[in-house]
Amino acid sequence: MNGLPISPFIANLPKVELHVHIEGTLTPSLRWELAHRNNIKLPYTTFSDLKASYAITLNHRPELHGRQPGIPTFLEAYFAGCEVLQTETDFYDLAMAYLTRCAEMKVRYTEPFFDIQAHTRRGVPAPAVLNGYLRAQRDAIKLGVHSRWIFCFLRDEPVQSGLDAYAQARPWAAGNGKGLFHAVGLASNAYERPPMLFEEGFRLARADGLHVTMHCDFGQKDTHEHMGEAIFQVCGGLGAERIDHGLDAEDEEVLWRGLVDRGIGLTLCPHAYHRRTETGVLFPKIRRLWERGVKMCFNSDDPTLMHDVWVDGNMQKVYSFCGFGKSEMVQFVRNAVDMCWAEEDIKRAIYEELDAVDVH
Repeated sequence: MNGLPISPFIANLPKVELHVHIEGTLTPSLRWELAHRNNIKLPYTTFSDLKASYAITLNHRPELHGRQPGIPTFLEAYFAGCEVLQTETDFYDLAMAYLTRCAEMKVRYTEPFFDIQAHTRRGVPAPAVLNGYLRAQRDAIKLGVHSRWIFCFLRDEPVQSGLDAYAQARPWAAGNGKGLFHAVGLASNAYERPPMLFEEGFRLARADGLHVTMHCDFGQKDTHEHMGEAIFQVCGGLGAERIDHGLDAEDEEVLWRGLVDRGIGLTLCPHAYHRRTETGVLFPKIRRLWERGVKMCFNSDDPTLMHDVWVDGNMQKVYSFCGFGKSEMVQFVRNAVDMCWAEEDIKRAIYEELDAVDVH
């Protein structure tokens, strides 16, 4: 269930990743290294103990299903990893490790999610986060990996905290800023935190010329209502330009038709759902959305907290379990290029690479 051997076709396919949380790429080895660099005590005696902790199936919906004694929630594990990130160099190293892996997986372009609230609330200066990521963004071009980043509001934090964070990060935005991020979105716990709560932030971003994407988590409370807001209400009724996850739209015709009619694509993360959804339920659901004309692409989400299944492993899962052929897999990458906010010359180069893929 967790990982599949990556076929040569998937391994060699040029890729685009539009749904990955940068802190969710923090490997056990880098976490161990940064903890020692910054003299931070971990609750693990040895590296082997730390590495073993990543194999635990985390409690993903404690607000819906209750807590499991002795098992951390997914978000507790996620934010515990963040504790080792202290300096600009730490954030640079985190981003470069991910972008280097992108180069190895033939990811030509990526749009990582990041936030500053999880770090500034620990006393880390916002410029340390932003400048570390900015340096990595620029240095990774030498690896053949381009990126435009997505600033996230933490939806389980007060709205004003998110607005304040956006004001801090604004000098690093595209347009008149330094060009790190070109879009805003949502992250963290969606429980009873609908998208419209953050409408002021979305409107500020749109006024600044930025794009808007929207997390609508799979299997969360009020997921269909959240999808409806993301499709039809946010941004003064324009709707989000993309929706992250959004798989539950398959349940209601008004939602999946709204996606098709408005041209809103989904950034799906199959392994994130496969961890808690049966194969025979999940992959037919993805295929039905595709058959109904919903545009989608496949991504990794938080790979180091999800059994080390990266974007290539997520693509392999749909290739293996949905019955898609090579031409469909190439089309999903084309979808990602269509949906992304890269410069036109970067898009054109990826399209040309895809044109040359042998699908026979």
